[in-house]
Amino acid sequence: MKTVRNTAVLAAAVVGGLTFASGAGAQTTPTVVDTKLEVKTVVSGLTQPVQMEFIGKDDFFVLEKPTGQVKRVKNGVASVVLDLTVNSNSERGLLGIALDKYFKYNGTVYLYWSETTQPADNAAGDAVPLRGNRLDRFHWDGTALVYEKTLHRNRALQDDATNRTNPAVPVFRGNHNGGVVRVDPKDGSIYLQIGDTGRRGQLQNLIDGPFVFPPGDGEIGDDQFGGPDPDANHLTGVILRLNPDGTAPRDNPFYRLGAERGGSVGASLKKVYAYGLRNGFGMAFDPFSGDLWEQENGDDSFSEINRTEEGFNSGWVQVMGPLSRVAQFKAIETTRTPVPPDPAAPAGYYGLQQTRWDPINIADTPHEAYDRLFKLPGSKFSDPEMTWKYEVAPGGIDFLSTKELGKDYKGDLFVGSARGSLRGGNLFRLPISNNRKEVDPEDRRLKDKVADNVAKYEITESESLLFGENFGVTPDLKESPDGTLYVVSSTQGNVYEIKRK
Repeated sequence: MKTVRNTAVLAAAVVGGLTFASGAGAQTTPTVVDTKLEVKTVVSGLTQPVQMEFIGKDDFFVLEKPTGQVKRVKNGVASVVLDLTVNSNSERGLLGIALDKYFKYNGTVYLYWSETTQPADNAAGDAVPLRGNRLDRFHWDGTALVYEKTLHRNRALQDDATNRTNPAVPVFRGNHNGGVVRVDPKDGSIYLQIGDTGRRGQLQNLIDGPFVFPPGDGEIGDDQFGGPDPDANHLTGVILRLNPDGTAPRDNPFYRLGAERGGSVGASLKKVYAYGLRNGFGMAFDPFSGDLWEQENGDDSFSEINRTEEGFNSGWVQVMGPLSRVAQFKAIETTRTPVPPDPAAPAGYYGLQQTRWDPINIADTPHEAYDRLFKLPGSKFSDPEMTWKYEVAPGGIDFLSTKELGKDYKGDLFVGSARGSLRGGNLFRLPISNNRKEVDPEDRRLKDKVADNVAKYEITESESLLFGENFGVTPDLKESPDGTLYVVSSTQGNVYEIKRK
């Protein structure tokens, strides 16, 4: 919490997949394909909004990533209800919000954010504690959000020593933090999506880490973020499932394994619901099946939409996309075409980011890739429900549970953008099968669950999925109490509503 607020507007930052820009940037006009629908601006003038939660009709909280402010927007008017001192370097900042299952009765709100070692908001790469990403519980008293308890702390500081051009000059990064928080409407447990923060350890499917440093005293070398074990300082590339008090539910898939392991690593394993994630900006519960879905961003290849069962291993870093396409994954990620060209960049920097594990190490066959996965007892790998061959940078996701926008939209999954590079910031609409287990598009070219587009941010084979354009970066989509679709545009500083005309 802070008494001094930094009001400086940040310039655009493009690091690790998500492009953030200030609300002062150039505006575009969002549109949707369906001419029976319209786009309405609900609130404007926000500074890099990222996530929102409804607390009533025409009444919601919205987060500003670089200012640390939670704003309440009621009938289109915004007011500050909490102001945290944040570090917003790259993909850090005020990142995630969820309401407790019993929010109407207890006023409990969960926030995920990046604290700083400085007295005011800043974007310095090293101005965070080691575990400066934190999940906190707050109480809404009707006027303000009041801090109650810290439930979990996660890795924030990234000293990328392997990519130093001058060994004496540190290279600090702040990408792949994830940060989306959701609450299971059935049992009230908290789900937290955390990116890999550049780490290469067991939860990134490398049993002994990336072998960057030679072992010392008979121990396995550290990959700077610790490794390869996922102790408290190195629990990344995961979806965590927690109780409202921050403890691990005893029915988590690796709880018993964690209890047997003990110590810091065991405590981490108890919390893990899924692992092998690269990075993502969207999770949503299917309102009909109750299943959890999430999206993940590739580097140059294979954006993913996954239905996430307990114990899910998403495959990163051994594979992105379907296992059968691992040769394409390797071919794309080992084709290095720096933009802009940088002769001083270390070899491999432009493949999978960072050089701890060069993409040349990717397996040549599906069998080899599967065999290399780090298989926690009870874990299970499955192919994504939808992928794009070349990265399209999906963002926030949500389902529509009603027919308010039209009967054909009920039950569909809507997907935003983590960059504005495709159609000015597109929205996709993914039909879901009757059994609610998979994406069920009409285009026969997508029956293999892969859109074979021809380049990054290109739409070939997914034209039929296009729902909207020119929304900018959209890290959150949310069904409103009225059944309409709200879209948070970080780059445009607006929240939009898609509704019937």
